Amino acid sequence: MDKFTVLNGLVAPIDRANVDTDQIIPKQYLASIKRTGFGEGLFAEWRKDASFVLNQSRYKGATILLGRKNFGCGSSREHAPWALMDYGFRSVIAPSFADIFFNNSFKNGFLPVVLSEAEVDRLFHECNAFPGFRLVIDLERQTVASTDGALTMHFDIDPFRKYCLLNGLDEIGLTLRHADKIRAFEARRKAQHPWYF
Repeated sequence: MDKFTVLNGLVAPIDRANVDTDQIIPKQYLASIKRTGFGEGLFAEWRKDASFVLNQSRYKGATILLGRKNFGCGSSREHAPWALMDYGFRSVIAPSFADIFFNNSFKNGFLPVVLSEAEVDRLFHECNAFPGFRLVIDLERQTVASTDGALTMHFDIDPFRKYCLLNGLDEIGLTLRHADKIRAFEARRKAQHPWYF
């Protein structure tokens, strides 16, 4: 998993509440479990509309998605953060997230940032008013800031999740840090109970 430290990225706003996982990545794109190749299906139905945010040239290359409350609701699918990441996003900022999407995001190195509705409103205003609007998300400092530093907002994050993101560790990576101890345990177990093997 890639480390997440500081992200300086273009912001794409999706001004809709209750964006569900069926919209993020429709069911017809769920045939694989490879974690890649899902970018083309991201918001596939909405992207049929030429005016949709991700079809606008001013948001090409965006790495930060700005959303409204209850982002990622709906069915439980890990493909949703996979699709967002495969498209190029590394983080989504919203006032609230559905629990399963929130948890799946962290497990895949994707940062969901919770800010207040007033703060998110301000970011939508800035994004709409200034083409090329960028934000800097600093995970160590737990801040979201404008590139000129005039606007800075703080966000909370569970310390363990922060540690994992900063160090690029998913659950497998956490386990593999103890590979030598695991091998030693298995060798002892094999010697003590050879009939298991």
